Amino acid sequence: MRAQVQESIIEIDGLSISYKDCGAGETPVIFIHGFPFDKSSWYDQLEHLQDKRRVIAYDIRGFGKSTAGDMKASMDIFARDLIGFMDALHIRQAVICGLSMGGYIALNAVQNYPERFRGLVLCDTQSVADTPEGKEKRYKNIELIEHNGLNEFTDAFISKVFAKHTLDHKKEVTDRIRATILNTPVPTLARTLSALAQRVETSSVLEHIDIPTLIICGAEDEVTPPEQSRFLHQHIKHSEYKEIPVAGHLSNLEQPAIFNRYLEEWLDSRGL
Repeated sequence: MRAQVQESIIEIDGLSISYKDCGAGETPVIFIHGFPFDKSSWYDQLEHLQDKRRVIAYDIRGFGKSTAGDMKASMDIFARDLIGFMDALHIRQAVICGLSMGGYIALNAVQNYPERFRGLVLCDTQSVADTPEGKEKRYKNIELIEHNGLNEFTDAFISKVFAKHTLDHKKEVTDRIRATILNTPVPTLARTLSALAQRVETSSVLEHIDIPTLIICGAEDEVTPPEQSRFLHQHIKHSEYKEIPVAGHLSNLEQPAIFNRYLEEWLDSRGL
């Protein structure tokens, strides 16, 4: 099933941000998608949680149905967009849940706007910056997509982000993500790859996070391996760590029932 809620558009500083806003509750859970996806990657979570909570998923600038604007992409800008989005919806505080790049944005936002958040969920993400080799690979991918289009990049990406079981048995999931990537404008992908390469570490921030934090990782995640999530858990006080079997980098899509149970139990236990 998918959350049967009409998409909305809200204007923020010259951007048009597309989002879905489901359910009701005092403190919403805002979901931040990874690269190179869109808000639809969170629809299983919206569907599951909307009867008990207000849940929101939005498209980061340039992705999905949100416009890109003229500003250069960066984690700082993406975090600022999040705060602008919350302001436009008159949300004083929220729980934020970010996967992969969404986790980078969430950590940046919690660092720079700590008073705006009551809880933090970090999924299949990390706090370290790219290695020189990692940066070089991102820049090579920019060259690849600008010169050869998206097919080769997408095939390689799909093969890496999913667990083998997902690739072999959940074609509808992999096909959905493939279509999302192929529908993303090349300039958006190039700008965001550059932003990912240039992002700074947030490891030094972890010890200062003092809100309830849940860390979730697919046991077979090769992009941000479980040891990176365990590092987050070790350095963030008040944090809990959950590992999801038979899941790779997109644990919320690959094993949504387990992911949703862990998330809901944590929200309930924290009174969020």
